[in-house]
Amino acid sequence: MSNTKIRNMEEFAAVSGISRPTVSKYFHDPNSVRKSTRGRIEAALDKYDYRPNIYAMNQNRKLTKNIGIVVPYLADPFFAEIVRVIEGRCIEAGFTPSLFSSHGDPAHENEILDSLRSMKPAGVLLAPLGRQSDKSAIETFCKNVPTVLFDSNLDGMGEAFIGSDNHSFVSQTVEYLSRTGESPCFFEMKTPANPNANKRRIAYISMMERLGLEPHVVKVEGTGWGFEEIGKQGGLKVLADDSLPTNTVLCSNDRLAIGFLSACYESGVKVGRGPDCQLRVASHDDHPFSRFTCPSLTTAAHDYNAVSDHAVDTLFRLIESGGHLGTRTETLFPARLIMRDSA
Repeated sequence: MSNTKIRNMEEFAAVSGISRPTVSKYFHDPNSVRKSTRGRIEAALDKYDYRPNIYAMNQNRKLTKNIGIVVPYLADPFFAEIVRVIEGRCIEAGFTPSLFSSHGDPAHENEILDSLRSMKPAGVLLAPLGRQSDKSAIETFCKNVPTVLFDSNLDGMGEAFIGSDNHSFVSQTVEYLSRTGESPCFFEMKTPANPNANKRRIAYISMMERLGLEPHVVKVEGTGWGFEEIGKQGGLKVLADDSLPTNTVLCSNDRLAIGFLSACYESGVKVGRGPDCQLRVASHDDHPFSRFTCPSLTTAAHDYNAVSDHAVDTLFRLIESGGHLGTRTETLFPARLIMRDSA
């Protein structure tokens, strides 16, 4: 028997060399894993003298095997990519994921939470609308259902929050653009739907001031989640008015940037790094289509896998612990600058 002290299922999975979802699946139903895998787990249990929290496991068995996944707008490829990873991990662990999109509507978000509560899920991964959310409804939901928030943080709600570091996104793009050419203006919606938009604007202003540069925020009309059309129409207007304060445009997100690039093409404005180019354009998110725009879009990329995996792992720990982790945690993953032809 090993003297190594194993405190939880995550540590047991690490020392036994078996994936955590497989270990979790075994503890819920030993016959649900292959015989050879079951033998390896049982040998590791003997070696490390580890036993899971039986009380918590029994409590969890009173719940369904459902896991709720809620996002603001599933048609947004960012959320589709995150959910693709989350859904696969849940299925691998023996859970049944149920996916919901609130379509940017706070009332619909509340309806989804009511539906989920009636399903008695084992746990929920919630990406709330953010500023538009009914915070009292979400707070009540989180007190009754084991919930982990991702992408958009609501202070004090849920047992944990996992997301991307917006300051990391913007500081990298502003520093690079300012070092390699004229400093950027910041192109965004007047009434942004994206829950991270305000954080990105604040980070832009902060970084510009830190570099001793004057910030310029360009706000365009538009509401809702049709970011490409809003970016295009706003781009057409500022290009026609010749009102851009600099020849470098940093968009709040890639979907706005895709629309802005379309406006540049329609207006005969060449974008890129060459001597015959009139504008440089960059953005944030690494939208799955950003590498295929013309020119390809310089952007700061989410670590999609890290955010998804950590969100799922945290939810599994929450379920196994009986619905409470103790101290609420917040985990942010930094962005990675991807330099392409647009800047």
